[in-house]
Formats: sequence, C-alpha cells, structure tokens
Amino acid sequence: MYYIQEIDKPSFLLKFFNIINLIGDKIILPIKDETITDKKAEQLARRTKAILDKANCKKIVISKRLKKYENYINYLYTYQYEIIDGKWLCEVLTNKILNFIIEKKDIKKQETQIDILVNDLTEITFENIKTIMKQYKRVNIITNHIEKFKKIEKKVLEEEGIMITVTNNKKKSLSKSKIILNVDFPTELINKYNINDEAIIINLRGNVKINKKRFNGININDYEIEYEDKECFDYDKKNKYKIAEIYEAKIYKKAPIKNIMENLEKDKVKIIKLRGVNGDFK
Repeated sequence: MYYIQEIDKPSFLLKFFNIINLIGDKIILPIKDETITDKKAEQLARRTKAILDKANCKKIVISKRLKKYENYINYLYTYQYEIIDGKWLCEVLTNKILNFIIEKKDIKKQETQIDILVNDLTEITFENIKTIMKQYKRVNIITNHIEKFKKIEKKVLEEEGIMITVTNNKKKSLSKSKIILNVDFPTELINKYNINDEAIIINLRGNVKINKKRFNGININDYEIEYEDKECFDYDKKNKYKIAEIYEAKIYKKAPIKNIMENLEKDKVKIIKLRGVNGDFK
C-alpha cells in the first residue's frame, strides 16, 4: 500500500520536469495549490503507475489536499487501482455512527424507529440489520427488491423473533422518518421519495444530495474517527490524510465481518465527528 501526497515546497525544477519523489511508502508529487492541466495530470499519473506497478501495489490512499485534482485521480482510476475513500469502513461502523447520533440527540433507542434504504444485501449489511433490530423499537427496510428482503424478514422473524417491515411506498415510507440509514440509494433514487423535512439521513456508500427545498434535516455524507494507533508517529499521515482512510487501508476486507468488528473494539475505534449538510454532530 502506498500513500500519495503533495510536496510542501516544490521547487521550479521539480514542477517543470514533473519529478516524483518516493520516500518509504509515500509518493510525493511536485504540486501544491495550483490547478494542473490534463496533460500534466496524465504525466504524473503515468509516473505514479510506474512506481506502483514496480512494487506490485494496487491499493493507495490519497492526501486530503490532492483530492481536489480530479483529473489526476481519474487517470489513476483508469489504471484500476483501489483508491481508499473510507466508505467501506463507514458501513462497517454503522452501529457506532447510530450510537453517536443517539447520544448527541439524547434519544431513547427503545422509542426510536430506524428506516433503512437498501437494494444490495451484503454480509456487512445483513449483520448491521440484525444488530439494529435488536436495539431499536422498529425497523423498516425500504427497497426495490421486495421479494429478496421478504425472505430475510421471514428468516429473522423465525430465528430472532423480531418483526421488521419491508416496503417501497415512495409517498409514505419516509414521510415520518426521523433517522434514515441510506445504505446504497443514489441521489436520483432517494429524491423520488417523500422525505420528512427534519430527518437525519446517514449515507453509507456514497455522497447524496437532497434536492427537496424544504428539507431542514441533516444529510450526513462524511465522518471522522480516532483509534489507538500502535504504529510509530508519522506527521504526514496524521495531518495530510483522513484517519478513517488510513485505518480502512489496513483492514483485510475478506476476513469474516465478526473478526473485523472485534478488531475495531481492540483498536478502540470511535466516531468523533459526523459531517452533514445543515449541520454536524461532534
């Protein structure tokens, strides 16, 4: 795994000849604040690729500042690198995110309904749903795949004795929702629903914009974490990168989800901030 970042004080020669420095596991580009042309972005991407291919590396983390250079990052995507963005970890942290909101809003779980927007049922999603159902008063699943989730509804009722509701009523499903957990609905789909003006929406897999003019709720698209770091202090990594992306990059994602959850507890991972349109939780 490699980290890609900008240089603090690029010299004229570094910038003119597009010279990339390699220090340990950090690839340092000769750019800082200026915009870059597509030609320069392509050159930097090709030279980055040469380093990564030589190291047989497909997983990378981009610094916070470099993310504004979309043309450079788009070239990296064409090379099919896994660019860590923290969204996979966000879904793993679902229960911690909900607990953070519950604590900040002083809400009682036993009196709270959670509405889950989901079409793609993964192992992580299924484990999250089971955990949520055991803690909250009521759980509604809103999906375009009614039949698939009806089977889940029956299985959970038989095994856990817990009732859930599966529906896809665009007018009523979210009209009274206070907390909406959006697993994988994109912007164009979620905006087809009648959403409660004061809802708290947590977007797990993608950034979503709510187009409803009267929406005064909080639409969460980003988060921050901290954890017990057993590695040596690295100034650049602590300051130039998102901590959530550093942590996600370390995870072996093919491990059983229960093992991953156990490691989160061992590392004392906790949510410290949720960033949203119309407000944050911190």
